[in-house]
Amino acid sequence: MNRTGFVKTCSLLLLLVVCLALRQDAPPRLQLFLLIGQSNMAGRGAVDAETPHPRIWMLTKEQTWVPAQDPLHFDKPAVVGVGPGLAFAQKVADAHAEQHIGLIPGAVGGSAIDVWEPGAYYAPTKSHPYDEAIERAKKAFENGQLAGILWHQGESDSRPDKAAVYAQKLTILIKRIRADLRAENVPVLIGTLGDFYVQKNPNARSINTILTALPATLPNVYVV
Repeated sequence: MNRTGFVKTCSLLLLLVVCLALRQDAPPRLQLFLLIGQSNMAGRGAVDAETPHPRIWMLTKEQTWVPAQDPLHFDKPAVVGVGPGLAFAQKVADAHAEQHIGLIPGAVGGSAIDVWEPGAYYAPTKSHPYDEAIERAKKAFENGQLAGILWHQGESDSRPDKAAVYAQKLTILIKRIRADLRAENVPVLIGTLGDFYVQKNPNARSINTILTALPATLPNVYVV
């Protein structure tokens, strides 16, 4: 083999090795779950060392896929921690051994429902929560299909004036996000506010009442 042929062969072998490496690092087709809301979803719990689940992936802030580990979110790096997203994904993965799960973190700590509208800006994190969640979800669609939306929010709206319009705003939000993602009947799972917070702020009880009533007015919406 002459020098030119040797170089060409080596180049092809190198390209093959790189392609195989990229294939191993890339996730398979994913069942995608969009995680949105405020700190209840983003997570503030202490992070322990853990071994990633081989079939659960997360979309990073830079919109690349990596094996999922807490913290999933990046809204407030100084305080972000463990939230419900990874535990949920582990339950789904355990129940469906053939599926690979992709988590799309999009929650923003402290955000009221008013900033979950197109174009709305949230100054504490210098972000547009709704717009960025939609953008990230559409990017994730390159690697899978949307299987569900998880919404955990309401503390920032636990006031009489805000609670009075919360049901209307959340209904609009769910309809809008389904339409924008072209997923008209995608399941939406909503978390109620914890008892500890209701005891601290009785106005939160009104939010929970609204949340638990929502499945009666919107299809494929579930509350836990």
